[in-house]
Amino acid sequence: VSDLRPSALPGSLDVSRSMFDLRSPPHRFMKRYDSVSSVPSSTSSRKDSQGSNRSLDTITLSGDERDFGRLNVKLCYVSSVEQIWITVLHCKDLSWPSSCGENPRICVKGILTLPKPVHFRSSAKEGCSDIEFMETFVFAIKLQSLQAVRLVFKIQTQTPRKKTIGECSLALRELSSEESSHWLDISPPSK
Repeated sequence: VSDLRPSALPGSLDVSRSMFDLRSPPHRFMKRYDSVSSVPSSTSSRKDSQGSNRSLDTITLSGDERDFGRLNVKLCYVSSVEQIWITVLHCKDLSWPSSCGENPRICVKGILTLPKPVHFRSSAKEGCSDIEFMETFVFAIKLQSLQAVRLVFKIQTQTPRKKTIGECSLALRELSSEESSHWLDISPPSK
């Protein structure tokens, strides 16, 4: 067993005399900061890791952080005839992998996740960042059945080959006769 007390370690530095001693007066090369920042927060939040003042909206994201776009849909439940009305309005800021080509044909596939799933698909449109679909799908399903399921949307390319490039979903528990509009963030397809 070694004795680790200072007297047992010949030539050891006394930490109280080192430059890290917090009890000694501050050295001239040390800076003191008060709780008030010397840099305005609006400026510091715009600095990236290299310290440059690039605006945040010019920073490109890679991989899963990239923005895949948003899908706008409207929902309505007509209780008198027990029908759900789903209107696929448009995709905004849509992006797709370069492997799909310049302007692939794109459609939106919808799935009501009932025990026996209900599938529907929009017509295919030429790919661009903003695609208008303006298509309504009507299904006769009891409200109680719908309130426990999700409505899943898969954004798919039709050409050069069928491929899901993004997806989003929405719970239907607050479905009502009042038409509601929803903007859904498109995320990469789940593996």
